[in-house]
Amino acid sequence: MSETIPGSERVRADAAARGLDVEIIERPAARSLEEAAELLGITPADIVKSLVVKRSDDTYLFALVPGGRKISWPKLRALVGVNKLQLPDASLALAATGYERGTITPLGSTTAWPVYIDESVVGRRVSMGAGEHGRSLFVDADRLIEALDAVVADLSDPE
Repeated sequence: MSETIPGSERVRADAAARGLDVEIIERPAARSLEEAAELLGITPADIVKSLVVKRSDDTYLFALVPGGRKISWPKLRALVGVNKLQLPDASLALAATGYERGTITPLGSTTAWPVYIDESVVGRRVSMGAGEHGRSLFVDADRLIEALDAVVADLSDPE
């Protein structure tokens, strides 16, 4: 059933159910993080990437990392308490979340996987995927953390 509901509508419905205010806007495609930030009128660090990470037991988690930073695999493995994590291919990410790469967000995911958010987004208003191409959402990071019961930690390194 969720496949018939547009991604941004799943995002809106999940946010509303959590009491979370989100603003979803249409935006043109961008060729880089810097171009995307310029189009949105924000800094690259205000764009948060929602990365789907696969565990060895075929379960997943979300790692939310700001632009200009990348997952620190040693930090994330230590935090999660596992020896192996990996980024799944696009088809597995779609199956795990119901979203295509470039649109992924924990909000409205077909499965509510655990969420880990890099500590550098605390206290910011951020933009992230909104469930479909050509859209971005804006949200208060602290409210997002609370609504998702996310784990906040140092889980990234500069790119």
